[in-house]
Amino acid sequence: MRAGTGKAGKTVNIILFEEGTDFFPGTDERCIHLRKVLHKTAGDTFAAGVVNGPSGTARITEITVQGVRFSFQPEQPFLPPDPVWLLVGFPRPIQLKRLLRAAASLGVSGILLCGTDLGEKSYRQSGVLARGTARAAVLDGAMQSGYTAVPEIAEQETLDAALNAVQTRFPAAAKIVLDVAQDGVRPPELAQVQPGPLSAAAPLVLAVGSERGWTARERALFVADGWQPAGLGRRILRTETAAVAACAVAASAFGFWRAP
Repeated sequence: MRAGTGKAGKTVNIILFEEGTDFFPGTDERCIHLRKVLHKTAGDTFAAGVVNGPSGTARITEITVQGVRFSFQPEQPFLPPDPVWLLVGFPRPIQLKRLLRAAASLGVSGILLCGTDLGEKSYRQSGVLARGTARAAVLDGAMQSGYTAVPEIAEQETLDAALNAVQTRFPAAAKIVLDVAQDGVRPPELAQVQPGPLSAAAPLVLAVGSERGWTARERALFVADGWQPAGLGRRILRTETAAVAACAVAASAFGFWRAP
């Protein structure tokens, strides 16, 4: 059941808060949503959950222009995200926010952003991560999905460093790099890849390039590090589109959508 759609078109199916929180200030988007979109009053309830924790029902004990105070009753245990990570070459800031929101709503465990050989350096310097905009985007995506799992966001300056980070943290990961045809030869389709058993400790890691793609040097890095190339069809997709499509294909092909 949808909890409502705000002025910016955000659909909120659960309202998330950090553990130990029982108050949203008047300027907080969650307070504004409860007051002005859902028209809640004292005594009303709403679907709520602890970030990366249980979900349940919150009851409003006080609501004014100064804020909303509530109590929370957990009802469902935490449902972990899918064992999927995205490694993404930094896209344009506006694309990044859309990508993060969609990836969170699809249930990925994390997103590792990195600079690439052909990526625009100014995108990394935009301050999206430092300003908290990225965190807000994954929270929006999680609340839209109705679940409490919020993806981790990490950053590396270069692809070389990102590959080392993946290998260090997930030595048993199934690593797939998304790419387009090279010299007329298309890589196998992602849905046809057999990644083997996946888990939080050994996730599927999907690499998506920045808007101008991978260089020959970067492709050689992937090969040397044991990444398997895969494709998403004949068309060349934008970074954000490719990332979302890859998550959806993986969820369908590898059984995440069938899991209870």
